[in-house]
Amino acid sequence: MLNVRKYPLYSLHALLLLLIACLLFTACGGNGGSASNPTAPTPKAVTLKVFAAASLTESFKEIGTGFQAAHKGVTVTFNFAGSQALVQQLKNGAPGDVFASADQANMTAATTAGLVGDAQVFAKNKLVLIIPVNNPGKINTLKDLANKGVKIDIEAPTVPAGKYTRQILDKMGKSPDYGTAYENAVKANFVSQEDNVKAVVTKVQLGEADAGFVYLTDVTTKAAQKVKEITIPDIFNVVAEYPIAVTKNAADATDAKAFVQYVLSADGQAILQKAHFTTVSGGA
Repeated sequence: MLNVRKYPLYSLHALLLLLIACLLFTACGGNGGSASNPTAPTPKAVTLKVFAAASLTESFKEIGTGFQAAHKGVTVTFNFAGSQALVQQLKNGAPGDVFASADQANMTAATTAGLVGDAQVFAKNKLVLIIPVNNPGKINTLKDLANKGVKIDIEAPTVPAGKYTRQILDKMGKSPDYGTAYENAVKANFVSQEDNVKAVVTKVQLGEADAGFVYLTDVTTKAAQKVKEITIPDIFNVVAEYPIAVTKNAADATDAKAFVQYVLSADGQAILQKAHFTTVSGGA
């Protein structure tokens, strides 16, 4: 037991202060070593909104997964629709960070309206004719589209694929192998005009139409179980260019630019090539 008579008062005070200091040092984790490092800051959560043409649905979903894996903290959400509908949504103030169009015309419209920055072509596409696997319209060649009673589904004229379809028929109408009568007969067989290319795929799959004009890339592995494709010769076909741009009102322009660069990168182009797009590096 401490004999207080042996120590002056000021010594007791010093001893008490020493004991308190030791307790405080222990409580703070002091053990003769350095203090533990502070926790690294958590990356800021970002949601990137990408407006993309309906024909990009499958490939862009895969691209989005790859981009998220390479950019921690960033979540990519998609708005897939006809390019013309996406431009109108942006004009109406819908929040979007990136716009990918299935044609140059709608990207030009977005640029003219001051909605996007500089655009770059990242892929190309072309059209094919699809028919149900059971082929109720008995369509074996493009000439069979002119047969009376054939039900053809296409996209509206404002939809890029619908515009391309009409350009194809115009070329065929000027060809001696088909002619104006053929073009008029095919147009007379139009039974519906959709607001995006995926709607045409669906109706042909369901047998609501005997044939439909869609992009080559729309004949996915899943779609190929229900439809067959008939090739449109290059002399009549149209090459569709797909441009992409960051919007002027992007909430996160840095990540939006990074997404565009990922689409243009080797990884992004490989995904597009796998989906049968013609890539900007001269792929499939």
